[in-house]
Amino acid sequence: MPAKAGDRHRQGQSGPSGGKAVPPRPPKAVSRKRDEDVSMEAGDGVDEWAAAKTLVKPPDQLELTEAELKEEITRILTANNPHAPQNIVRYSFKKRAYKPINYVDQMAVHFSLNGNMIPKDSDEGRRQSIRLSTAAEKAPVETSAVTSEEAEIKDEASTGNTQAAGEEEAGGSGTAETTERAEAEEPPPSGVKEQKLANQFNFTERASRTLNNPMQWEIYDAYVEELQKMERSKEKEKSKAQVPKREEEKKKGRRLTSLESQSDDITKISKAAKIMERMVNQNTFDDIAQDFKYFEDASDEYRDQEGTLLPLWKFQYDKTKRLAVTAISWNPKYKDLFAVGYGSYDFLKQGQGMLLLYTLKNPSFPEYVFSSESGIMCLDFNNDHPYLVAVGFYDGNVAIYNLKKATSQPSYKSSANSGKHTEPVWQVKWQKDDMDNNLNFFSVSSDGRIVSWTLVKNELVHTDVIKLSGEGTTMQGPEGLQLQMLGSGTSFDFHKKIDNLFLVGTEEGKIYKCSKCYSSQFLDVFEAHHMAVDSVSWNPYHLKVFISCSSDWTVKIWDHTIKTPMFVYDLNSAVGDVVWSPYSSTVFAAVTTDGKAHVFDLSINKYEALCTQLVVAKKKNKITHIQFNPVYPVIIVGDERGHVTSLKLSPNLRRMPKEKKGQEVKKGPEVEIAKLDKLLNLVRDPETKAGK
Repeated sequence: MPAKAGDRHRQGQSGPSGGKAVPPRPPKAVSRKRDEDVSMEAGDGVDEWAAAKTLVKPPDQLELTEAELKEEITRILTANNPHAPQNIVRYSFKKRAYKPINYVDQMAVHFSLNGNMIPKDSDEGRRQSIRLSTAAEKAPVETSAVTSEEAEIKDEASTGNTQAAGEEEAGGSGTAETTERAEAEEPPPSGVKEQKLANQFNFTERASRTLNNPMQWEIYDAYVEELQKMERSKEKEKSKAQVPKREEEKKKGRRLTSLESQSDDITKISKAAKIMERMVNQNTFDDIAQDFKYFEDASDEYRDQEGTLLPLWKFQYDKTKRLAVTAISWNPKYKDLFAVGYGSYDFLKQGQGMLLLYTLKNPSFPEYVFSSESGIMCLDFNNDHPYLVAVGFYDGNVAIYNLKKATSQPSYKSSANSGKHTEPVWQVKWQKDDMDNNLNFFSVSSDGRIVSWTLVKNELVHTDVIKLSGEGTTMQGPEGLQLQMLGSGTSFDFHKKIDNLFLVGTEEGKIYKCSKCYSSQFLDVFEAHHMAVDSVSWNPYHLKVFISCSSDWTVKIWDHTIKTPMFVYDLNSAVGDVVWSPYSSTVFAAVTTDGKAHVFDLSINKYEALCTQLVVAKKKNKITHIQFNPVYPVIIVGDERGHVTSLKLSPNLRRMPKEKKGQEVKKGPEVEIAKLDKLLNLVRDPETKAGK
């Protein structure tokens, strides 16, 4: 039968490589019979499909009309869990009641399965990693033997396949024998663990393996090459641009030299212009300059002991018209130069401040102008470095301005991080440099802190010297707690000889005698005034005497060893400032809010002022500060309108001891100390007699 043999031959070629026998195909007649059966089955299925198309309704289904069937009912699917409870409450300890929880967890877990993964850092994970490493070490020896065996098996299998194919051609009876031999010759499974295949769908694992991802290095190299190309192109452009620049520089060399010479000329012209401006002002205010230099009021001889104040220049600046003069200080080196601080004592109208420096040589315009974000409340010049000005602001900051620098901002300024005050700074005073020759100044504020500021490595470092705490000033707090109230410092002054000793005036009217060595205790407390102490200062000659003024209309002179004042003067108005004169131990001046200046000389009159003169108009204007010039017989007065007025003292207000025939007039601090001691002894005598 040739047809069957041909079919067997085709089956042997297209059969599987394992050598298994495949059943022969049926003859064509049988296949036709099957096709007819299939067509009959398909014909039967058509009727079944048509029968399945009939609608089957459940007995309890609602019968709806066509309009109801056509009506669309929308349902919105949300991620909310319909089974989540909506009435969960929790107890609120703040409101002491049960409150419903607004947020409810909507997550529903449909399936969870505990895995068998082990962390690498656990003990079991370490043990498994050790086992895998030991197995990997033993693997190379075993794998070499296994590979040789597998090669032999593959050869035998290939020969077996060829034999099976020949036998199939000869007859179908030998196929079973060849398959049995191949199965018998298959090697037993080896004990070596199969190598784990990389999961090609785990992108995290693939990205972290450099062996499977060699493109990273190629990308990196491409980026490096691109950067190098860009740098080379930039260098070429620079070299090209430098060539024409050099040529232009050669051409414009003469022009540059001319510009430099012009800048030098401008500086020279500015100096010359400043001198010319002063000369023009001297011509304009010639009569005032003559009065300042030569005028002496001859009428003083007929006034017995009284004196007068002669108005000289008035200093004003357009931008300070709405600001009050809050501080005045003379420069220790240049006796005609003084600094004026501008701010506001109206705490509801706080704004920017200004620092101006005027000279008597040019009353029309300030020499230096500095503006600040907060109002300036106080200032002080450094004696050793007269170009440095310490300033205190309304916002609690302190700063140092350097007049040598051409910037409008302070060279050094405190901040919230460096321990600034929390309330306005009322006074600043320079002190001697510390042991490391660092600049040092002190400040007092309404927050009750006296702070030492040291300039260390271009930064202001603060140290709290003392905190003011009023005696008996405790406040009842919640639940019966006693809260300690801090005192509010308004002014202070350091002793001229004893470095550690200083006085502090407060808003409560008390004056504290303090020492830098004691940060938690006061040396003494003076019940000085009934209202805030506006100013306190030591006598420049006598070591025991100091003066204070207050808004309670009084000026008092004290001996710091005695708790009661030596002299008390009522000036019929709130006293804004009081200062000692630099030329006499018995002369002092005060200003009041009614616009008057008062000058006293205790050696001439112990009871009344030698001069009481109206300096500014009373209409909405008050005098705030006064200062004596250290050399000239001049005082300067500042008011709330931003004006500074200079006044010359008449001869009666600066009277010196008369010369006697054949005797030299003694001068110096010893004479001034003796003069004040004589007055104090007159006051002390009744007390000493009563004590005896």
